[in-house]
Amino acid sequence: MPKILSVETEIPPVKITQNEAAEFAKQLFSSSFRDISRLINVFQNGEIDSRYFVKDLEWFSKDHSFQEKNDEFIHHAVDLGSKVVDKCLSRHQLTLEEIDAIITISTSGLSTPSLEARIMNQLPFSPHVKRIPIWGLGCAGGASGLSRAYEYCLAFPGANVLVLSIELCSLTFQHGDRSKSNLIGTSLFADGVACALVCGDDSPLIKGITEPLPAIVATQSTLLEDSLDVMGWEVKENGLYVVFSKDIPTLVKNWLRPNVEGFIHSNGIELGDIKHFVAHPGGKKVIEAYRESLGMDESMTTESMKVLKEYGNMSSVTILYVLKQFMDKGCEHGDIGLGTALGPGFSSELLLMRWE
Repeated sequence: MPKILSVETEIPPVKITQNEAAEFAKQLFSSSFRDISRLINVFQNGEIDSRYFVKDLEWFSKDHSFQEKNDEFIHHAVDLGSKVVDKCLSRHQLTLEEIDAIITISTSGLSTPSLEARIMNQLPFSPHVKRIPIWGLGCAGGASGLSRAYEYCLAFPGANVLVLSIELCSLTFQHGDRSKSNLIGTSLFADGVACALVCGDDSPLIKGITEPLPAIVATQSTLLEDSLDVMGWEVKENGLYVVFSKDIPTLVKNWLRPNVEGFIHSNGIELGDIKHFVAHPGGKKVIEAYRESLGMDESMTTESMKVLKEYGNMSSVTILYVLKQFMDKGCEHGDIGLGTALGPGFSSELLLMRWE
């Protein structure tokens, strides 16, 4: 089975504490909500301590055009993306010439030519690398990228595939939007960049590796019918406006378990067999809904909560930050892991992994 050889992250330059973000939001939204003091508690109740942005709070205190925000997106995405690709490969002293395909995941900005084409003009990739940009999967994108890399490596067992996830969610902030969805988004979303390297069974890069690596055993994509209004963007004159339903935790509780059980049972696995829960931390209430729905102990979401606390919700990138936690601490041979992320559609992406 294809294996994940390396996962690396790149931290954006500006660290913002949640207290700083709450004060910023209070000043901005106070004229629109009489009960702003109550609503602002969402910043403190979300179990987030800090987040990282590409611009400081002074920049966000002013209105910016869609073009200006998107220009910043392209600039920082190429810069941070180039750095994380270098970091991902250097961990095992690999070269760019050994990469066969790049799957680029993003939902927070627009770029044509796509981001990996721009990065290939910065780094000496082979000009024949397969480019597979994927846009619009939101928080489910990182898990989906791993799934598509798995399938590529099944088709081409000697291949080495980069999954590059870049989300600069802060740049979608709408200064003039005084909706509760924008307030919630301001309390939750952040910027982040991550890169994973997935290798096929016949790849020379995994020969001689002695430590257990997560092998992707199976994947499943699921779309919930008639749920287009749960999560996503509304594209308006000034850019991307967040759609973020308060019903997401309830959907997780009611929908996730049968979805997960159908998937793992078809692969001969029971919920009790899962030792590592590699879950995208959409927010504190979503993580709690994961545990309630699947009957999991709080310890199963320790890594997800740690990432949420330190970095916030970085959309598609976040699950790769969580996966890195597991890879850095090391897992035992034969351990079974379940990767899960939820995104617009409303949809879920599931990955069954075994450390081999």
